[in-house]
Amino acid sequence: MFLYEKRLWSLYTMTGKKRILIVDDEPDIALTFKKILEENGFEKLVDTYNEPLLALQDFKAGRYGLLIIDIGMPIIDGFTLYQQLKQIDNKPKVLFATAFYLHYDALRRYFPIKDENNEIEEILGNTGGRFIRKPVDFETLIRRVRSELN
Repeated sequence: MFLYEKRLWSLYTMTGKKRILIVDDEPDIALTFKKILEENGFEKLVDTYNEPLLALQDFKAGRYGLLIIDIGMPIIDGFTLYQQLKQIDNKPKVLFATAFYLHYDALRRYFPIKDENNEIEEILGNTGGRFIRKPVDFETLIRRVRSELN
């Protein structure tokens, strides 16, 4: 483990707070989410990535309590990224960020991925409760993140 990683893990374990991973190919959105969260009780607990494959490469089990993942990213979509992250650590909760109006059937056609374990089906459910629609107001983002981490 690198010194930087040890310090991050030490901060995580000392404070008892769970880290948040944000993956969004739009740097402005990722940075805005990070700034909002850090200004509202999550100082030094938010990591952002604009490249989903780099996020996957750097992802470590036990580090995160919540993942906020954009659905529509190039190279690898948010659902596929989530499935791959879950193979490393299946404990973090997830919120998918999207500008799409969510209609289950249309969403499944747009992201036709293999889902042998019905993970996406379970996430989508009937309520769409795992989604944050962009643009999102600050209060909603903070409320949803706190709710997921409690």
